[in-house]
Amino acid sequence: MKTASYPLTKPVDTTPRRGRFAPSPSGPLHFGSLIAALGSFLEARRQGGEWLVRIEDIDTPRMVPGAADHILRTLERYGMHWDGPVVYQSQRSEPYRAALEQLISTGLAYPCTCSRREVAQRAIPGPTGLIYPGTCRDGVRQPGYAESIRVRTNNLNISFQDGIQGTYAQWLETEVGDFVIRRADGLFAYQLAVVVDDAAQGITDIVRGSDLLASTPRQIYLQRLLGLSTPHYAHLPIAVDRHGAKLGKQTQAAPLDWHHPGPAIVAALHFLNQAPPQELARDHLQAIWAWALENWQPARIPARQTAPSDHDYLEIMSKR
Repeated sequence: MKTASYPLTKPVDTTPRRGRFAPSPSGPLHFGSLIAALGSFLEARRQGGEWLVRIEDIDTPRMVPGAADHILRTLERYGMHWDGPVVYQSQRSEPYRAALEQLISTGLAYPCTCSRREVAQRAIPGPTGLIYPGTCRDGVRQPGYAESIRVRTNNLNISFQDGIQGTYAQWLETEVGDFVIRRADGLFAYQLAVVVDDAAQGITDIVRGSDLLASTPRQIYLQRLLGLSTPHYAHLPIAVDRHGAKLGKQTQAAPLDWHHPGPAIVAALHFLNQAPPQELARDHLQAIWAWALENWQPARIPARQTAPSDHDYLEIMSKR
């Protein structure tokens, strides 16, 4: 099995290390969520740093009532206790608006009236989705229609060294195109919100699933445009089912078991190639965390973007 040959963290400096877990409250946590939470939690603690929790509830139409509270209670049941107050994106429209106005005032962002259908008709496929063809770059085509805001890209190659996946690079203009930072319905886009929040919270190390790897160049680009520092990134393999689909709400992934957190944590450690002893799953939660904190070795994490999940564990979860 190929494992990461790159250090997960930057050389030690005087900056306090701070990681975060930022779930979307569109449903309960599942095994895939646990992997991301576990990796970010253990890496923050390994560095003697803080671990923050942010609820990314900015896309209000997708939010499920009560899901945010259920997520927080699940983290507590699993022994992952965060530092400081929980931040909710739905309460942070003002800093997002300030960042948006900064980009617009400097000519780095512009309004766009193209609908999704129009974009689909005119765009060409790219490695991460449809590439916006720049239809409204020099002025909106349909004045009076609802406007999204797009950020201007240019012939710039954004390259960074991921702590797990190695070197990752993307030509934004030709592989993504000008991307949306505020939607036509008035909601701020994820790419802008996450950049503003990470800077505001002083996040130094982002450990998350590799499904967000392709979004990272866009976020680094926005950080540069806004004059913000760039955290160190490490993208974990994401768990997929037998058909190769990412575990999630759309694939009806089973919620985490509140009553027996130990086996799930050990299964997640196993998924991340940490080699926990089999008998650890039968031990009490405090002993499991003691082992995990003492034995966490990020260099053992496979340098791959997806990996099969623990099917035996998933079967148990589905039949409980």
